[in-house]
Amino acid sequence: MRRFVHGAAEWGVARPRRSSRVAGVTMAGFRVGDLHTLRMVPHPAVTLLLDFGAGTSVVECAAGRRQRGSLVAGPGFGSGGTVRARGENVECVQVRLSPVIAQAVLGVSPAELDDAPVALDDLWGRDVPLIRERLSEAASWPERFALTEALITRRREYGPPVDPEVAWAWRRIVDRHGLLRVEGLADEVGWSRKRLWSRFRSQLGLAPKRAVKLVRFDEAAHRLVAGEPAAAVAAEAGYADQSHLHRDVMAFTGTTPAAVADETFLAVDDLAWAWPGAPGAAVG
Repeated sequence: MRRFVHGAAEWGVARPRRSSRVAGVTMAGFRVGDLHTLRMVPHPAVTLLLDFGAGTSVVECAAGRRQRGSLVAGPGFGSGGTVRARGENVECVQVRLSPVIAQAVLGVSPAELDDAPVALDDLWGRDVPLIRERLSEAASWPERFALTEALITRRREYGPPVDPEVAWAWRRIVDRHGLLRVEGLADEVGWSRKRLWSRFRSQLGLAPKRAVKLVRFDEAAHRLVAGEPAAAVAAEAGYADQSHLHRDVMAFTGTTPAAVADETFLAVDDLAWAWPGAPGAAVG
């Protein structure tokens, strides 16, 4: 486990020694003694949080809604900058699932998750306490990652897959970093636009146009964190101009590009996660 320090934040961060054997799965382990209020930044993947430590994490949403412990959240969770996480003595394995495999792993479509986190107990019932117990008793992070991967592999084998055309359209958006016109996707898969839009939304949890914006924003946000000037990011990430980038960042995070460049949630990515286009990244 490596130490991550960013401003007042000090975390322990663990990563698997290899990429997951399940395509579309990325995971990391976190140990945080004092999790200060952390803004959740939208990401183009489904979030599966497996809480097992002595403490408890709390995710607070708009209108005072709260969710404690293990949870699931759909792609783009945290849009608008209205979601915060906090807690003490937090230990967890966080998994990022590509929307393409999320339905099979979770047993429900990401479309059913809406914009709020869902308690994992509500989806997996009495299996959740057992998962927590096994993660708590594991002697090391590699053992926890192995347990988590085995769980995901087993569930995916029996879960319903998405349509191949929907999976292809999602991967096309990801491979192009959101730099494409969604109108052409239906022609490329040989479906009507209405059919693709409907299946895409019902199986992945967001419309194609929203998926393009989310993937493009994620690329831009990581470029900002890497220190690239906002004007250059706007030009290279496919925005009409810097004002367009500013509007999109505000819509997804509730704050400015300059503030996003210093977000703890994004700063930890170099240590905890693969970049979106890297092998094993969860958005593919």
